[in-house]
Amino acid sequence: MGRYRIHIAKDYLNFSAAHFITGDGYQCEPLHGHNYRARIMLEGDLDENYYVMNFVPIKRMMKHICDALDHRMLLPLENERLVLTVGDEQVHVYYGQCCYSFPRNDVVLLPIPNTTAEMLARHICDQAREALHELGIDHLTAIEIEVEESPGQAAVYREEL
Repeated sequence: MGRYRIHIAKDYLNFSAAHFITGDGYQCEPLHGHNYRARIMLEGDLDENYYVMNFVPIKRMMKHICDALDHRMLLPLENERLVLTVGDEQVHVYYGQCCYSFPRNDVVLLPIPNTTAEMLARHICDQAREALHELGIDHLTAIEIEVEESPGQAAVYREEL
């Protein structure tokens, strides 16, 4: 018995964002950015129209998810090494003796422990799963997200549903 899956990797499924990663003991990367690309793979049974899923709503969903991250500073909410102070106008980030300050409107606070490509892929997967649920899509068996932070350098997160 065969299985079906679709894969969407469009040029417009991208976002440019700044971030930094903490790790390797108590080190912190310098603030920098990437031109990320996102891809989605959905696996499942065919629906009544013989689709795993119509491409059109998936492309719209992924564009919406990418647009929410585009031209923003990405900050992890679950990083025990960072102290975040979120105000109406500013977000302050403290790491040891370092302090960053960003306009609140330029920041996306993410429910992840670090802004690695792996965790961004998981976050996008969470967003996609929630959007699919809201669309009433319940016949999928797997979802996979790839986040490429530069050509030839990507992370993949997959969930069996």
